[in-house]
Amino acid sequence: MMVPWETKRIYQERKQQSMLLTIDHLKVQYGKQTALQIESPLVFQEGERIGVIGSNGAGKTTLVKSILGLTDYTGSIRTRLKPEEMAAHMQFNEYVSTMPVKYIMEAMVDTKIKRNKELKELIAFFDFEQCLSKRYTALSGGQKQRFTIIMVMLQNADLTFYDEVTSGLDFETRQKLMEKLGAWYRNKNNTLFIVSHYYEELEQLADKLLILEQGKVVAFGKKEDLFRKFCGNAIFILDNKEENEKLTRGFSRLKASGHLIALSCPNQEEEEKLIALLVEHNVNFKRSSSDIEIMSINAKEHFYESQRGGQQS
Repeated sequence: MMVPWETKRIYQERKQQSMLLTIDHLKVQYGKQTALQIESPLVFQEGERIGVIGSNGAGKTTLVKSILGLTDYTGSIRTRLKPEEMAAHMQFNEYVSTMPVKYIMEAMVDTKIKRNKELKELIAFFDFEQCLSKRYTALSGGQKQRFTIIMVMLQNADLTFYDEVTSGLDFETRQKLMEKLGAWYRNKNNTLFIVSHYYEELEQLADKLLILEQGKVVAFGKKEDLFRKFCGNAIFILDNKEENEKLTRGFSRLKASGHLIALSCPNQEEEEKLIALLVEHNVNFKRSSSDIEIMSINAKEHFYESQRGGQQS
């Protein structure tokens, strides 16, 4: 039988082994401008799927480049992985255009496709067989993304970055691509770091969220924990009409996009009361306990309020 201190030691050892990356007091400057400043430690565990949200210039890509060792920084990034042991899909990728994609793939992996079981499996999984004879410039936007994703996935890295993987694609192509990504990584232990402007992609793929704004951390944690913190138990979303605003004045209102009203319900009793009111007045609504967009808007509002409070004090 193990004594308590042995149990604690084993727990700490296992916890340490599952830690993949720790960031602490990280600062990146471009000239006099501070692009990224992370003061409190961020710990990423093996197998986590981390979604990164932020406005343009919030520091998302700067963070990825820092972890990959592609930009100078002060502070610490501790990991057992070397940068070359990580895989990255960056927002912009270009390849030689004078030969078919098949030969580009074979040159990159230094073997024939027919001899590489993993590559053949990925090509089939992404329905890419018909594209192999095309030149890179002849591929559609979605096909170019699939090509790059195949080459990134082939590395089977412990830590993989996807930076705006569906940028510039139409809605249907984005949906199909994200479904493929989710299906491929299901039941695998790879850690994913997903930068995206599309909230529905993060709802589909991420289990944790890192929200950045002005180069600083707004919030970091499990999706459901952040939702409860900034939105409550559930929210109800309806059109921002004068009659809806008057009807729901007695309920707690959250920040939302201008065309919407978002109402927070802290418990089941409040939900039932609101639903009865909306149904009685024939108001269309959507209930959610996971809306990342509304949550991130209110997390940023909380961030700016704390910033203003700090300046006043």
